[in-house]
Amino acid sequence: MFSAFFRSLKQEFAGYNSKKLLADMMAGLTVCAVALPLALAFGVSSGASAASGLVTAIIAGVVIAILGGASYQISGPTGAMSAVLVGIVAEYGLQGVFFACFAAGVLLLLAGVFKLGRLISFIPMPVIMGFTSGIAIIIAMGQIDNFFGTVSEGGSNLEKIASYGRLGFHPNMQAVLIGLLVVLVMVFWPKKWGARVPGSLVGIILATIVATVAGMDQLAVVGDIPKTLRLSLGGLSFTMLENLISPIVTIAALGMIESLLCGASASRMKGEAFNADQELIAQGVGNILLPLFGGVPATAAIARTSVAVKSGQQTRLTSVFHSLFLLASMFLLGGVMARLP
Repeated sequence: MFSAFFRSLKQEFAGYNSKKLLADMMAGLTVCAVALPLALAFGVSSGASAASGLVTAIIAGVVIAILGGASYQISGPTGAMSAVLVGIVAEYGLQGVFFACFAAGVLLLLAGVFKLGRLISFIPMPVIMGFTSGIAIIIAMGQIDNFFGTVSEGGSNLEKIASYGRLGFHPNMQAVLIGLLVVLVMVFWPKKWGARVPGSLVGIILATIVATVAGMDQLAVVGDIPKTLRLSLGGLSFTMLENLISPIVTIAALGMIESLLCGASASRMKGEAFNADQELIAQGVGNILLPLFGGVPATAAIARTSVAVKSGQQTRLTSVFHSLFLLASMFLLGGVMARLP
């Protein structure tokens, strides 16, 4: 298995030169522009923090890319995973997420070692489409409080919505206006411009400027962004294993499905072979390491991967550069990102 991996690496970097290096750097910068708002948003929507999403994107973008089963995969926090994690956070807290991520990483690693990557081909397309649509609904339901600036109670989205009947539904008009501004920018931003500068990033920048200039002091903000990546072993508690078996299996299955579907789709886009079993090994190693740095589970992301391919990506260094640019953003723009609505 490893000999095949090193042969593919040798083939991938054959004839690598300064021109290809520049192409990887520019593609990495473009992917970073897409990944930055997604990392912040999915960190928040998972029930963790924007900082956790950013840390996840940085570490996954390096570790999983280097060990991955193709040159083009870009991994990080995703919407589908966030929808699963928010329930775990509500019941077990972040410590539960960290342990579930670690254990799911072990399962993914074993799945790759035992060559289970081919199982993805047996999942019917209607199941995949239904799953994706369901995830979209769950994410939308989970962001009602953030969009309207309201307060709810409950462990699930349905419980939170039901609690409005008891607590009342009192929208914060500042939050609604800022939310609508970002939505409108994303919807009407020209596609030809979006290939280089994504509408989501433009929306976030405009929203921050408007909120600052207008003195909107009733908005919740992202909060502190870390200036370092610290290794910490204190977040794992093996006493949680029995209670978290179901979430662990769910995270591992979701990581497997998302990563392999993304790889198969991008493989057709680029006309390049995809090693599913090697990708599972990479996803396993990445998710074992992520909770040690305070990150949440990661998978390959079709949005970032497709942007990489369309931006002239040459090798897996595109993902590494995207992580380096995110890291630079964390150090240089942490104060600005902390004030994002």
